[in-house]
Amino acid sequence: MRLKVIFAGTPQNAASTLRALVESGVEVVGVLTRKDAPVGRDRVLEPSPVANEAQALGIRVIKANSIDNDVLNQIVILGAEIGLIVAYGAFLDGRALEALDKGWINLHYSLLPKYRGAAPVQRAIQNGEKETGVSVFQLDKGMDSGPVFMSVPTLIEPGENSSRLLGRLTAIGVSALLELLPGIASGISKAKPQNDVEKSFAPKVSRADAKINWQLSARVIENLINAMNPEPMAWSTLDDVAIRILAARETHQITPAVAFGQVVLYEGNVIVGCNQSQLQLQEVQPAGKSPMSASDWMRGQQKKDSVVLGT
Repeated sequence: MRLKVIFAGTPQNAASTLRALVESGVEVVGVLTRKDAPVGRDRVLEPSPVANEAQALGIRVIKANSIDNDVLNQIVILGAEIGLIVAYGAFLDGRALEALDKGWINLHYSLLPKYRGAAPVQRAIQNGEKETGVSVFQLDKGMDSGPVFMSVPTLIEPGENSSRLLGRLTAIGVSALLELLPGIASGISKAKPQNDVEKSFAPKVSRADAKINWQLSARVIENLINAMNPEPMAWSTLDDVAIRILAARETHQITPAVAFGQVVLYEGNVIVGCNQSQLQLQEVQPAGKSPMSASDWMRGQQKKDSVVLGT
């Protein structure tokens, strides 16, 4: 027995999930995604990655930032039996939750009830977690609070940033959905309530969250840099001008004493002073320039022995 699925999602990882499901034989009768949004410096309206993928696959697209009666009628007319959400970016009210025979299931990139919310991948890396995973749960009126059908854990690899981890979790999530959907169709798969005592939250990341405080330890700063890559990118300032820090790692190399935020070129490595520790910068992006190696950037600092990043 195959379910007729309405797929709701917006970003690239959702688009990749959509294609993988369709290529594996899942019957997606329609796609719900957010409306075209302004992109780039010119703020040109562009379709979401999911909208583009659905068009390429020949699937009907419904563009909406919320599900009103008109959108709900379009979904019902398509004959969808179950809704599948992967980072759609909007809450569903009671009418929408009850409109489909099998309701809506959500693929979330954490081991629920940990890291409910908009940024589970980033917050897990930022907090130095060793493990994360994916959860597939039945959507209810709360925020990522519904009963869970399946959780699949995975280790967070040393030095792994959000982009790489999200790529792995996307693949794991596809496998989980393909395993789970037949069980939901037949009624064999049953969801279990979450333990609210263990819940934690992963609020959306802002640019302010990504600003580096050089008075923290190198390990904490390394986690922040990895968490904020690719968006919004960890950053600091040099002479009051922003500079992005794309990659760095804690180093135990013994270097001359350096102050918080002081950057020196030592034996070919770019070292920054942190709290009782030091960080080796690997890749940076000065304002208005392309990403470059930290050593190339440092050599271009008008032959200064050191510079000091904002604290």
